[in-house]
Amino acid sequence: MEAESAGRRFALLGWALDERLRRLFAAAEAKELGRGGVTAVAAATGVSRRAIHVGLKELAAQAQAPQERPHRVRRPGAGRKRLTELDPTLLADLERLIDPLARGDPESALRWTCKSLRHLCEELRAQGHRVSHTVVGELLRGMGYSLQANVKTLEGSGHPDRNAQFEHIYREVERRLGEGQPVISVDTKKKELIGPYKNSGRTWRAKGLPEEVKVHDFIDPELGRVNPYGVYDLAANEGWVCVGTDNDTAAFAVQTIRRWWEALGEPAYGGARELLITADGGGSNGRRVRLWKTELQRLADETGLAICVCHFPPGTSKWNKIEQRLFSFISMNWRGRPLISHEVTIDLIASTRTRSGLQVHAELDEASCPKGFKVTDAQLAAVNLSRDSFHGEWNYTIRPWLPDT
Repeated sequence: MEAESAGRRFALLGWALDERLRRLFAAAEAKELGRGGVTAVAAATGVSRRAIHVGLKELAAQAQAPQERPHRVRRPGAGRKRLTELDPTLLADLERLIDPLARGDPESALRWTCKSLRHLCEELRAQGHRVSHTVVGELLRGMGYSLQANVKTLEGSGHPDRNAQFEHIYREVERRLGEGQPVISVDTKKKELIGPYKNSGRTWRAKGLPEEVKVHDFIDPELGRVNPYGVYDLAANEGWVCVGTDNDTAAFAVQTIRRWWEALGEPAYGGARELLITADGGGSNGRRVRLWKTELQRLADETGLAICVCHFPPGTSKWNKIEQRLFSFISMNWRGRPLISHEVTIDLIASTRTRSGLQVHAELDEASCPKGFKVTDAQLAAVNLSRDSFHGEWNYTIRPWLPDT
């Protein structure tokens, strides 16, 4: 409020003040405001911070040794000319250097280094401009540029039937939940290094005693890393996570579903006829993965369940319920805490809770899951698979083979 008052006073008197009186007036107001006064007055009056600091020095010198002597005051418009006035092509050349099209030009020397002020300065000097990297930064800000990070907003190419598939998944889920049939969402969480490594986020600790972790994230040959594969029961608000120590394969994914069914699913849905699985379109449970389908056939034969699968369209994995209702809360629960061992990882996953009543069960799976397993055409043809009429590549049902077939 005081800075705004100074700005109003300056607006009333500005017409009568020369350059020296303008900076002395602004300096006096800034001195009265105290800490932060220079910035506040500069914003309110338009007088530069540099000029206000000069005024403060003049006020201090006058207070120490009062003197009466005339001061030279520049006439309006006098002083050093702006660099852009002395060098009229500077802005145009700078704009060409940072133009997105120039960055991708294979003939441009700055296509990889255009974000550096010093590289821009060197290139401008090579073109005959007398400029420093500091001035380049000021010019960029004046042109409306700023340092910005990447923003995760792009979801990949949008499929024309993306929304229709969302609606299809919603109808299938609602119908089966209404019938009391099990509906699960599955996915693999981000691979995690095991050992004293930095984990994103912060946690409460004694002041000045942060937990020390390794500087470099080189994988520990003994502890390795883990692949948490999760199953989220939409009706029960319950999660099951198998922490695998080998490869993230389709066999590992289906084995996790099998373990969930034996431990939690069958006791809760003993009379179920179908199991609906919502999954991403890629990864170990991808729609093109042959081993995923053959392993689901084995599971269907063992359980007697018709396994219905609905894949999310390309680029929409974040809409999978397990991401929103399970994995996000696991990440929040272990934020700032290094996963120093398999036991700690399991405990942190299993201790995840939410206000809505989420319960999570976790276990370690040290079984070997070799990569590169080939499924032949004959093995794939033996899968009792029927595709839905709407995007059968995304929506299909695998039914168990009867004993006499």
